[in-house]
Amino acid sequence: MGHPFVLHRCGDRALKDGRRYQPFILSAVIIALDQISKALVVHFIPEGSIACRLFGDFLWICHVRNDAVAFSLGSDLPVWIKHIFFILLPLALMILLSAAIASRKMDREFTRAQKWCLAGIVGGGVGNIIDRIFRSLRVVDWISTDNYGWFGMERFPTYNIADAAVVISVILLIIGILLSERIRKNEQEA
Repeated sequence: MGHPFVLHRCGDRALKDGRRYQPFILSAVIIALDQISKALVVHFIPEGSIACRLFGDFLWICHVRNDAVAFSLGSDLPVWIKHIFFILLPLALMILLSAAIASRKMDREFTRAQKWCLAGIVGGGVGNIIDRIFRSLRVVDWISTDNYGWFGMERFPTYNIADAAVVISVILLIIGILLSERIRKNEQEA
C-alpha cells in the first residue's frame, strides 16, 4: 500500500492536468456552434441571398462564401498558395496554440483566463479551417451588420461565429496581457 502523501500529490497533479485541458471545452463549443450554424445556413438559405433583416437594417442573416481571409484579402491568389496560407499555416498555428494551452511550461507565461482566450482562438480557427478543407476553400459567412459608415464601409464584412470568436478572444487576450503586465509592474514597484 502506498504512502498517503504520495497518493495525495498524484491526485493533485491529475486534477491540475485535468484543469489544463478545460479550455478546450470552449474550443469544442465554438466549433460545434459554428459548424451547426453554417450547416443550417447552407441548407436553408440560398447562396448570395439575405434570409432576414433584424433590428431595422442593423443585422442581416444571409449566405455568402468567402474564398479569402478577412476583408476578402487574397481572393485572387492561386489555389496552391491558398492551401498553404489558408489551411496549412493556420492549422500549424492552431496546433501551436493548443500545445501552449496544454503545456505546463506555459503556465508561467499565460494565466488561466488567457489560456481560455487562446482556446477561443483555436475554436474559431478550426471552425474556419474545417470550411476551407470541406467546402473547397470557401468559408460560409452569414452575419452582416451595419457599420454606420465607419472606415468608409456601409456594412461590416460578413462574418460567422468562428470569426466572432477569434476577434473577441484576441481582444480579451490583449486586455488580459496588458492587465497582467500592469499588475506585475505594480508588484515590482511595491
